[in-house]
Formats: sequence, structure tokens, C-alpha cells
Amino acid sequence: MTAGLPAASAHIGPDPGEPTDLAEVSTLPVHPRHPGGYRLQPDYFEPARVPNEVLRHTSPHGTLPVGSPGKVGVLQLGFERNPARNRTELVHHYQKSPLQIMRPLYFDPLRPDVPYTYVMSSGGGVLQADRLRTDLTFGAGTSAHVTTQAQTRVYRMDNDYASSVTHITAGSDAYVEYLPDAVIPFAGSRLYQHTSVTLDESASLLLAETVYAGRLARNERHRYDVYASDLEVRRPDGRLVALDRVRLRPGGTNDRPAAEELGVLAEHDILAMLYVFTPRVRAADLTDLLHDALSTTFDDGLFGISALPNDAGVWMRLLANDPVSVARANHAAAAAAHEMLTGTAAPAIRKT
Repeated sequence: MTAGLPAASAHIGPDPGEPTDLAEVSTLPVHPRHPGGYRLQPDYFEPARVPNEVLRHTSPHGTLPVGSPGKVGVLQLGFERNPARNRTELVHHYQKSPLQIMRPLYFDPLRPDVPYTYVMSSGGGVLQADRLRTDLTFGAGTSAHVTTQAQTRVYRMDNDYASSVTHITAGSDAYVEYLPDAVIPFAGSRLYQHTSVTLDESASLLLAETVYAGRLARNERHRYDVYASDLEVRRPDGRLVALDRVRLRPGGTNDRPAAEELGVLAEHDILAMLYVFTPRVRAADLTDLLHDALSTTFDDGLFGISALPNDAGVWMRLLANDPVSVARANHAAAAAAHEMLTGTAAPAIRKT
């Protein structure tokens, strides 16, 4: 025994001198509820609100439940300006299958500072009970282009629905192009897309959305159960810049016309939208530019172009039947806006 230290005494049971009126404290769990951290918490990957047209299809029976391995896809990308290399670079990257990317490419000879990033899916498409979330952050002074590797196929769903949430943040003087390929909802599919944008007053954003009536080559038209999409654009202080909603339900209801009827798609097979938010040019000039670009390249259907409130930009919506003519029109409009805002011609983007 070490000199100067009292011998340890064994004691079993409560200490007679310990207070007995302490509040009960629960122990921490040995394992967290979601080992994947906050990204696998439902309040992260689930939409804040799901439209009733989609929510009515909720049915966990007969399928892997939401949150199962492979059912939650997460993609987080952060871009910043690198003054030393005079270009925009990807500085933050997290991915969880089925969402993923390869490294950004710099192939525009006129803008070697701009990274082109392709979003891909390891699953080949969107399945029932899938929950997808993408966060894209663009720092001050960045310029970047994000697209998809191919069209997004939404497969038949016997149970539940799928959702895809995208958050875009563009800092001061950023120039961002987010131009994904078309969504193809298969027969019996149910999809809700929500895109929220936080856009600095000095930033510019080109954003596109295209949806087909189905697998047109198989003569499959408007046999999906529901396609719903919301776009919400706000300033950093929360002021609303633009809000757009799309609700397509084949067959319709008593108070909503069928998707293919007049007033919705007017018996067309393809709906395409392009939104251009920018302070660099007047909305009236941009409206005229897009109108001229479509007038010379698009003759397959209907289109309209309008200025957004407060001179925030313009939006374009077109209806057509031929995927090739729609792709040509989308490229013509986006390329015209690109050249007006950057002063350089848009490059040809290869995906095959």
C-alpha cells in the first residue's frame, strides 16, 4: 500500500450521503437512431410538404420502406472561385447512391474557368419509395453548369410514391446553369419534385424542366398516376422572386382537367420550361431574345415567354410532340441566354 493514501473500501448499494431527490436521467443510446447521421433523418430527405395528389398514394406495404438501404439518395456539391487558378472548382462533395457524379469537366474553350458537372444515378431510374435530395451551393463569383447524364426514368409504382428535392444556393455575382434532361414518367408512376432556390440579388441562374407524357416510342402517353412539381425562388432575406407549380393527373377529377386536355397540355406530349433569373440585362430585352431564338428553331407546337415581376428575369413554357424539336428549342433558348449573359457562345454538350 502506498504511504499516505487510505485503503479503498468496498461499498455495495446507495451511498448513505447521496441525495435521493435527483431527477431521473435517461442514458444515451449506444448506437444513433440513424447511423448515417443527419442525412438519413426523414426531416432532411423528405419534402417539407407533399401535394395531396401525390400523398394519397402513400402505402408502405409490399415494398422496401422509406429510408431502407438504397432508397435514400443524397448529393451535396459546393463550388467556390479559386483566384490562384482563375476558375471555379468543386470544393465540397458528398454522395450517397443512387445519386452520384464523376469529376467536373472543363471543356469549353471559350470559358475554361467553368466546370461542367453531370449528375448520374446508379439505379438507372427512380423507384417506388425513393427519396432523393440534391444540394448545390455556388459561392461568390462562381460560374458553373450542372446537368444530368441522361433522361430521368420514373418506373411503375405499385406502392407509395417517389420524391426528388433540389436546393440551389447562388452567391453574389454567381452565374449558374442547372439544365437537367427530361423526366419520363412510366405508366403507373408517381413523382413529386420540389426545387427551391436561394438567389442573391446579383446572381444569375438558368434553370430548366422538361417532362414527357411517357415512353413515347412505345406509344405510352399520360398513363402515369401523377406528376407534380414545384419551383420556389427566394432572395437570401426570404423575399419571394418566383413560384411555379405543375400538376399533371391523367383522367382528371371533377375540379381538375385531365393532363392532356386544353388548358393543361392541349393534347401535346411534352411540356418544357426555362427560367432565366438575372440582373445583368433587362427582362424585356431577354424576352425578345428568347422569342426570336424560338421563332427560328421551333415549329412543332406552342410556346410563350413572359417577363417575371420586378424585372427579375423571364420564363418560357412550350408544348410539343417531338422530342428532337423540343431538345433543339431548349438548346436554342438556353444558348441565346448564355451568350447574352456571358458574352460567349454556349458549347455543345455531348452525352453520348
